[in-house]
Amino acid sequence: MKTIGLLGGMSWESTVTYYTRINELMNQQLGGLHSAKIKLASVDFEEIENYQAANEWEKSGAVLGKEAQQLEQAGADFLLICTNTMHKVAPQIAEYLTIPILHIADATIAELQAQQIKKVALLGTKYTMTQAFYKQKIIDSGIDVWIPNEATIETINQIIFAELCHGKILTESKEKFIEVIEEAIKSGAEGVILGCTEIGLLIQQADVAIPVFDTTEIHSQKAVEQALQNR
Repeated sequence: MKTIGLLGGMSWESTVTYYTRINELMNQQLGGLHSAKIKLASVDFEEIENYQAANEWEKSGAVLGKEAQQLEQAGADFLLICTNTMHKVAPQIAEYLTIPILHIADATIAELQAQQIKKVALLGTKYTMTQAFYKQKIIDSGIDVWIPNEATIETINQIIFAELCHGKILTESKEKFIEVIEEAIKSGAEGVILGCTEIGLLIQQADVAIPVFDTTEIHSQKAVEQALQNR
């Protein structure tokens, strides 16, 4: 079994889900008392978010790169960045490593293609929804991407940072997300990407009529598959 490196804390709420799901999935695969071999680094999200807000992405990349390097030195065979947004600096983090990064967007695209999705709604932080680092990967794979209007982008971003990152699950916020997804369906979306690792705390498949692609779950599944390759 390969050792999985988790670069987490962004936020710690979703990192808990990563740790739990990876171990559950590993046990489902192997049975008995098996669990995953994991090295975990958890950063102070306040520092990272301040760099995001100030558009100082290179500084956050340096912080995360050094943490990732320590995970490799501790014995990780490959790395997961446990957040969608900070994949913006994945190329910078990779410069600190000789081990591969299992990219969350690549894992998600593989699932979209497996279900033959042609147009997908992308919900996440404002950075993930509006910047090219994530969205363009999906477009380049031949899948159209729908995002909400500017006001709704700000509302979603506020819910993520002010509520979900603090573990607050509010009914009115859930209803807002469902309303946005219904708007996406009217615009032709065949699926919805929960493109922030916290959104899965709020929205599940049972809530909407189109396939839900929970990036935390998909990333966790791919991590277990990779850890068990050539076993």
